Amino acid sequence: MAILERTIRNQNFDALLHRLEQEIVSGSWSANLEASSDFREGSARCSVRVFERYSMMGGNRLSLTLTLFQNSDSPLRLSAITAGGSQAVFFKVNTLGEEAFLEEVKQVLDDIASE
Repeated sequence: MAILERTIRNQNFDALLHRLEQEIVSGSWSANLEASSDFREGSARCSVRVFERYSMMGGNRLSLTLTLFQNSDSPLRLSAITAGGSQAVFFKVNTLGEEAFLEEVKQVLDDIASE
């Protein structure tokens, strides 16, 4: 399991979410959006996206769960967690696919920060 958490300032919630969805799916020939959920409570928003792709490194499928949260005009909070990239029964082996999937999210965020 690999985890990335970031605080993102000066970005539009909907635009960032859309860009992440597009970039993650287009970043791999086998990646797709499996499920999504959106919540609003007052001025708070939370969107959850679950992506899945095949990992050539691990020879299996793995998932990426992306959560984007914002309360009113506060900075956006992003959490991205990958799972499923192991082939062992009792302990984690071969987590390279998880880290590579998460690297796509890091790259999008780095590109946005440099714009």
